[in-house]
Formats: sequence, structure tokens, C-alpha cells
Amino acid sequence: MASNNGSLLTNPSWPSLYNPRSELFDIEHHDPIQPGGFYLVNSQDVFRFTLYWTLVFYIPVFFIFGSYAFLNLTFPPKIDQERSSKVFQEFHEEEQEMGLEIGNEEEEGDAEETYPMKKNKPPKNAARSRITFALLVFFGFLLLSLIGAVVSSAIVGYILTGLYKAGKFYMSTWVPFLWAAISVMVGMLNVWPSVINLI
Repeated sequence: MASNNGSLLTNPSWPSLYNPRSELFDIEHHDPIQPGGFYLVNSQDVFRFTLYWTLVFYIPVFFIFGSYAFLNLTFPPKIDQERSSKVFQEFHEEEQEMGLEIGNEEEEGDAEETYPMKKNKPPKNAARSRITFALLVFFGFLLLSLIGAVVSSAIVGYILTGLYKAGKFYMSTWVPFLWAAISVMVGMLNVWPSVINLI
């Protein structure tokens, strides 16, 4: 990594992180551009740095969430047949006691005689359709992480650029890094509980 001797680089390469000690300690009576520091001045550079850091943080997190959803959908928990049939039987008995049974058997017999029988469909491959759905969910997570990274980095990057230009400050290359990490943490708070409820 090349070092900066105190002059402002207008187009640093990514990631261009440096030791932030010069920015955090003993800053009184020093220039706003510290030796060895890298600063961003163009809005495109701020967006680019924020996008790269957001992708670095977002993609692995959503990959983990997507893998978790994929595994839950591919290998669902086994249903206890005895317990589920007992629950269904209890529900059916309660339904009969309350008089909620819909129709009667005579009507059902008439309906079968008047309508032609449906053609038998080939048996559905449940395992294949389950894996297909799980893969769609997994790739959906990855696609949404990519879209979320681009949108959040555009919003955060251009707001940061506006704030720093309004204050006439120089933006350190650490600022997009920190805001990308914050953005990903907020995204995780929004995604995780709803995913658990759906799965």
C-alpha cells in the first residue's frame, strides 16, 4: 500500500485503509490532511468505496442466511405421524361436536356421480420440487443482498458526500468502511426475525 506524504490524493485505490491513529489522537493544531492518510473528495469515489465495503460485508451475511434457509427447506424436520394423526383426529372430533362439518355424505355421493373423474396426474417428485424451491430461496437471498448493497451504498455514499462537502471536510477512507458496516448491521436487524418467521 502506497503511503501519502500529506498531499490530497483525489483518486485513491480501494481499500486504501491506513493507520487511523493520526486521525484520532493528538489532532489539535494539525492540518486536516494527515501524513499517511487517504481522503475521498469525489462523490463517485465515495459511492465506489461504500459499495465495495458494503458488498464485502453484505454478501457473506446473506450467504449464511440463505444457506440456513436452504438447509431448512431442503431437509425439513420430520413429522411425527402418530402425533399428527392424533391431533387431526381430535380436531375432527371437536368439529363434529360443534356441528361445523360442511355438507353431508349424500351430497358428496351425488357430486361424485355428476362430475366426470379427473385424469390421474403423474406423481409429483416432492424432493425435486423442494430442492428447486430451496435453491430459488437461496439465490433470492443472494440477489436481494446484491440489490440491497447497491441501494444502501448509493444512499449512504451520496448523503455522506453531501454532508462532508457542506462542512468542507475531507473524508477519510475509513468513513465508507464504517458506514458500510453500520448499514449491514441495520440490514441484519431487518432481515433476521422475518426470515425465521417465514421458515
